[in-house]
Amino acid sequence: MAEFDLLEKVGKIENRYNEIEHQLSDPALLSDKNLLPKLAKERSRLEPAVLAIKSYKSLVKQIEEDKQIIGSEKDQDLVKIAKDELKELEEKLIPLEKQLKKHLIPPDPRDHKNIIMEIRAGTGGEEAALFAGDLFRMYSKFAEKEGWSQEILSSSPSEKGGFKEVIFSISGERVYSKMKYESGVHRVQRVPVTEANGRIHTSAASVVVLAEPDEIEEIQIDPTELRIDVYRSSGPGGQHVNTTDSAVRITHLPSGIVVACQEERSQHKNKAKCMKILQARLISIRIEKQQNKEAATRKSQIAGGDRSAKIRTYNFPQGRMTDHRIGLTLYRLDSIMNGDIEEIAEQLSLVEQTEKLSSLDL
Repeated sequence: MAEFDLLEKVGKIENRYNEIEHQLSDPALLSDKNLLPKLAKERSRLEPAVLAIKSYKSLVKQIEEDKQIIGSEKDQDLVKIAKDELKELEEKLIPLEKQLKKHLIPPDPRDHKNIIMEIRAGTGGEEAALFAGDLFRMYSKFAEKEGWSQEILSSSPSEKGGFKEVIFSISGERVYSKMKYESGVHRVQRVPVTEANGRIHTSAASVVVLAEPDEIEEIQIDPTELRIDVYRSSGPGGQHVNTTDSAVRITHLPSGIVVACQEERSQHKNKAKCMKILQARLISIRIEKQQNKEAATRKSQIAGGDRSAKIRTYNFPQGRMTDHRIGLTLYRLDSIMNGDIEEIAEQLSLVEQTEKLSSLDL
């Protein structure tokens, strides 16, 4: 790409940054509690790109000066110094151009958001439920390492300690950016604890990652489109069984989405959790429809793609994890199941960035 073409494209980022700086310097903005944090967050996001632009411009200027010396200077010693410096500067320019091009990739506006995760046991009976429990533990361990907080919103435990379904939220710094690649079908190959003959079985669990909506994003839901049922919570027995109708099930009639919560002893709190999950699902459906339209022009979708697709296999006898989307295989399954999934997220992010770069008109 010609230098001026790249500078023209990244110039829009620089102009937006300067515009935000000007707005933030306005004392009247201090009274706007909604716009102020929004602008501050956008400035923080654009700052690395602006610093890279300044470095790039400085480098281009030095290159032009050296070229002028080489073309007009009579002193051959100065010409030699300029040629040597020019070679070094042009080598520095290549990685800086790549860095600038990455800043041209439109950011996913959901990357900074908290998430709601849904894990459901698939084929494989009780073993699938146990695997769903293992996945929940894996994500919980990863969240703990990242310093994120977690809350179970709804769960349906299985008889042997797994989950038929578990829905939970994770809150923290840029949670969605790292967890968005987990949506899809996860397959496990191992000898189940329920198998007396020691044969390897294949089971599966599905994972859905939903970006938690901000207040300004929430869809206005018509109360007349909801059917709300209350019932008595089920539990392990004894003192933990709720004797009041605190469990809540909400059916969104237009979409057919059904959400149920019974984790809290308060009907009001369970209803609030149900509405939180419902909002996230409805917004996710809206975003997916838009992405499906855009996907026609893209090679593939690493994140937010087909949730019915098999994305990963965990092979316990071989201690192997394979992510089928990018052909990544790691032979450290024990550490992965203990929440060490940072490398997987980084590799998936790198591939997605590369694909997006190739689709840009650069």
